[in-house]
Amino acid sequence: MDTMETGTKTYMSLYPEDSTDGGIRLGNIVPDFAMDTTHGSFDSFHEWKKGKWAILFSHPADFTPVCTTEIGRLALKYDDLEAMDCKVATLSVDPVKSHKDWLKDVVAHCENEIDIKFPIIGDQDRSISIAYGMIDPGNLDEQELPLTIRAVFIINPENKLMLSLNYPACVGRNMDEIVRCVQALQLSYEKSIATPANWPNNHADIPMPDGSRSTEFKGSVFLLPTVSEEEAKEHYPGYHSCSVPSNINYLRLVKKEDVEK
Repeated sequence: MDTMETGTKTYMSLYPEDSTDGGIRLGNIVPDFAMDTTHGSFDSFHEWKKGKWAILFSHPADFTPVCTTEIGRLALKYDDLEAMDCKVATLSVDPVKSHKDWLKDVVAHCENEIDIKFPIIGDQDRSISIAYGMIDPGNLDEQELPLTIRAVFIINPENKLMLSLNYPACVGRNMDEIVRCVQALQLSYEKSIATPANWPNNHADIPMPDGSRSTEFKGSVFLLPTVSEEEAKEHYPGYHSCSVPSNINYLRLVKKEDVEK
């Protein structure tokens, strides 16, 4: 890491580590739990992922169409996530035996040859789902079959929640977006940057001070507002300031390859 404050440290300082009302929000230490999975039983989720990034990915139910495609597509991204030192665990309220039986269908349906290399957690008593806000405990007795929402939790090595996504049962998730989020979070975890909208397909063609246009800043990132001009010039001498009517120098682009040096 460089000597400047990282994006993670800067922005996570805005959020408390502990929840005051039982809800789980960005910056909170995520709840720990024992888990029974397709890969065996583990006493502690925190110990299972110790020192690593992790994705906790819930699906409403086994033997359902959208979930079948989601697990298959996630399996195709697993090697990429593993290379990023990011562990993956999925979860539903079905028992582990159901998961194991259903995975045969998942593998058969996916058009690519896949292995399901990540564990699927059985949460029959809904305790994990309730702890992570995927089910309202007040609805347990009112619903015949209370299922989890489609949720994604991306958790950093310190067990802090960095990003969460919630989808309804009728909309499948985009695995490329989940991988992109992990990449962006990890870059900000190491460096004093933030990623723009549509990164890494951002700023593909921008105006330059001499009137020309440049494509060299595609996939670039922004320096944090907390980075001083002196620090910017010292650490990223090739950064580019985007011209705006306010003349405030806050849109400072750095090429991704310069950040990763």
